[in-house]
Amino acid sequence: MTDDGCDEIRLLIQADMDGELQPAEAARVGAHLQHCPHCTEVQGQLLTLSDRVRREVPSYPASDALRAKLAASLAAAAPPPRRPARHWRLPLVPGAAFGAGFALAASLALVLLPLHGLGLPEEVVASHIRALQPGHLMDVPSTDQHTVKPWFDGRLPFAPPVKDLADAGFPLAGGRLDYLAGRPVAALVYRRAQHLIDLFVWVGDAPAGLAASGSRDGYNFQQWQQDGMSFWAVSDLNGQDMAAFVEEWRKS
Repeated sequence: MTDDGCDEIRLLIQADMDGELQPAEAARVGAHLQHCPHCTEVQGQLLTLSDRVRREVPSYPASDALRAKLAASLAAAAPPPRRPARHWRLPLVPGAAFGAGFALAASLALVLLPLHGLGLPEEVVASHIRALQPGHLMDVPSTDQHTVKPWFDGRLPFAPPVKDLADAGFPLAGGRLDYLAGRPVAALVYRRAQHLIDLFVWVGDAPAGLAASGSRDGYNFQQWQQDGMSFWAVSDLNGQDMAAFVEEWRKS
């Protein structure tokens, strides 16, 4: 049996996957999941479904003309959202009922991804906060860069650079697949004492006009471009330690 709060938590789990929760709400969901196997199972089913969409459904890039038309239609229909959604919200359905509904939902998800970089710092921080919840942080927990790097082979259309900065006080902890800026990205996880650092990596430059560093909801971020890739580091570390991490990563 489930307790009285499970119905609300299950709604919040979907919002958490979309990156829409404030830190306090996300923490409440995480605390509930630690003692409720029923809601944890629901979360696992939703995460599995979302992962299958990313891995198994072919992606067909929209033309510039279609993107412009969609952007104009969305702008005319409603005010811009406060924060871009991290995932297309999918209902929980039995495996036998996937079929055409799964394919249609996945196709719509690929078309309606964010079309620009507005709100990207907020999206990056929200993804980091979501990853801090139980079971979200790493797909491949390992301190060995030669284990983490090949794990991404076949899961991403590029090879993310993976570095171990243990000698500088930022040991590698592992990695995972994530989704940002309308694309799959690598998330490399590092540690600094009791603090965790997410380093998001994808091919391409960040949109022009974004700050090189800043903070959102108590989390600091720094972003840069290097070797044709975008890098975003985010953590609750103080600004000085964040700058030291970025410096060590870029020069190593």
